[in-house]
Amino acid sequence: MTGKNSVGYKLSALGTRTFQTFNPVENSYNETIFVEAVSQEIEEAVLLASNAFEEFKGISHFKKAAFLSRIAELLTEKEDVILQRYIRESGLSYERGKIEMKRTIFQLTSFSELVKENNWRELSIDLADDSRIPLKPDLRKMLFGIGPVVVFGASNFPLAYSTIGGDSVSALAAGCPVIVKSHPLHAGTGELVANCVLQAAKETEMPNGIFSNLNAEGFEVGVALVNHPLVKAVGFTGSIKGGRALFDIANQRPEPIPVFAEMGSVNPVVLLPKSLEPKVDEWSTMYADSISASCGQFCTNPGLLFCVKSNASDEFVEQLTKKLLQKDAQTMLHPSIHSSFERLKTERLEDEAVRYFEKEGELDCNVGRQTIALVSGKHYQNNPNLEEEVFGPFSLVVECESVNEIIACLKKLNGQLTASVLGKVDEVNEHLDVVKVLQNKVGRIVFNGVPTGVEVCPSMHHGGPYPASTDARFTAVGIDSIKRFARPIAFQNCPDELLPGELKHSNPLNLVRREK
Repeated sequence: MTGKNSVGYKLSALGTRTFQTFNPVENSYNETIFVEAVSQEIEEAVLLASNAFEEFKGISHFKKAAFLSRIAELLTEKEDVILQRYIRESGLSYERGKIEMKRTIFQLTSFSELVKENNWRELSIDLADDSRIPLKPDLRKMLFGIGPVVVFGASNFPLAYSTIGGDSVSALAAGCPVIVKSHPLHAGTGELVANCVLQAAKETEMPNGIFSNLNAEGFEVGVALVNHPLVKAVGFTGSIKGGRALFDIANQRPEPIPVFAEMGSVNPVVLLPKSLEPKVDEWSTMYADSISASCGQFCTNPGLLFCVKSNASDEFVEQLTKKLLQKDAQTMLHPSIHSSFERLKTERLEDEAVRYFEKEGELDCNVGRQTIALVSGKHYQNNPNLEEEVFGPFSLVVECESVNEIIACLKKLNGQLTASVLGKVDEVNEHLDVVKVLQNKVGRIVFNGVPTGVEVCPSMHHGGPYPASTDARFTAVGIDSIKRFARPIAFQNCPDELLPGELKHSNPLNLVRREK
């Protein structure tokens, strides 16, 4: 562990500002001193990335696929070393780390296969028609990478949403060099992963600058990267405040660039009344597990539960509370995240109309105290602050007088990543307005399940209307996330000799093309 920045293939530590990561379980700093990147290193990393972008265009899709595949192999080889550091910097368990590593490797292999097949580029050909008046030109279109991409690591996913997580691998797959602004809470994990990426890049003869990893505890390095004129897009997973700040910076540039930020979400759950009574035990168990998973530190944590108040709903709340509070309390990612959780939770619980149940007893440092709170539908509608995310093991149950009141509450929601509807088919059909309202509010609707556990596959959509994400048209998970970092270019009446191989008349690469 060096604590240095990776500026392309070079290790660099020109700065004087340093920081350390923190072990939230032992409540102490880890030993490595990390050096923050300075302007010279930022400039060099971006210039290298810009030059690498031009060279990367000429590299075959087979070699690009081999690059991604080799990263996956190296992560597998180094898994135990990486996970030991992961635990020390996040407070998350080894078992959680194994799951996250498996997901990271699966993402790499999925994109490697996508790049190898080379069928993601939306090839479209419209042949010329000289007999038409006016003459119809020959037009051919495909997707190309947009240029250097800055990726910000996520605090709650040191692997799957950070150094070579979904944003980085989808950008590389699209042909875009990546500059990672490593998350300061797990900079050591980031360095170990970056070493695997850079080793794979060297072994597969990728251009210098295809990947860089820069350290910083503060905001200055991230701001400088987003402002750099050679940077063409940003990937971010984190808070609404952080994502919106980057979005605003990017849009104030002389050349605005897209920021694909996946931000806060409370992921509402609707429990339909007729279906609840026979499912009280099953659903309360399911949601106690979901709320407590990884100490509630998921962007898909179910933070709002809507029900129609009844004997069945009272029994559900009682069982949910009992099962949740019986679970062992878990360490949160960092003292700052624990403090934020306690502050936001206290703000909710100071409302006299809110009843709540907390896990009792003394807890160790940085441990999140599970909490279920209850409020009426009427009070919820009159207090929009109750919708704000409390990042941690907390969920608010909104007790309504009717399904119509639930719908009224849902209409006031901001954009969310997910929503869940619990109920039998007949009852869902009876209240289709619930689904119709949610379709305008979220990116994914879950039926009779939990929002946690985001499957990585082509049919997954992980995004939603603002403020869940800055662009609801794109997913941050699955192979379709590659489209964030690509743009179409059309060629009109281009001589065949000058066309990319993917668009040549003879289709030498034997690709699937839309042609007419």
